[in-house]
Amino acid sequence: MAEETTEEELEEEPPKKSKMPMLIGLVMFLLLGGGGFFAVYSGMILAPEPTGEHAEQEEEPEALPLPDVAFVPIEPLVITLGKGSSTRYLKFDAQLEVEPDAESDVTDLLPRVVDVMNGYLRAVSMTDLEEPTALIKLRAQMLRRIQIVTGEGRVRDLLIMEFVLN
Repeated sequence: MAEETTEEELEEEPPKKSKMPMLIGLVMFLLLGGGGFFAVYSGMILAPEPTGEHAEQEEEPEALPLPDVAFVPIEPLVITLGKGSSTRYLKFDAQLEVEPDAESDVTDLLPRVVDVMNGYLRAVSMTDLEEPTALIKLRAQMLRRIQIVTGEGRVRDLLIMEFVLN
């Protein structure tokens, strides 16, 4: 008889549990999560309160005053590149962004600045000039050389106005 009861127990399957509570929980989770996201995103809850006289109107950001700056133009340079019959030219025009009180000092040193730029640009190979990032690298290198010639704190930036390879 012991054998009969074990066989009957094996043949009986336990009743399956309903998946309905899990589905209802999942649907409620998605609805509440979406509703909470919408409420926060649209500003219905947790949005800062408008304050001031014109709370209904959006405040426009006030423009900051421009820094004091002066520009010193550098005479355009035409530099020959290459050797022999494949001679190409680089036309280079730039301005220096300087401190207003250092404008006259930098203007007095312009011949040295032009000499440094001319020497550097002649030493650059044609393959370096044809790279897409060449202008960024050249600008950084020339700016550093110009800052060494003029002294620290006088020249802020080198603005390239024209850079043409022929």
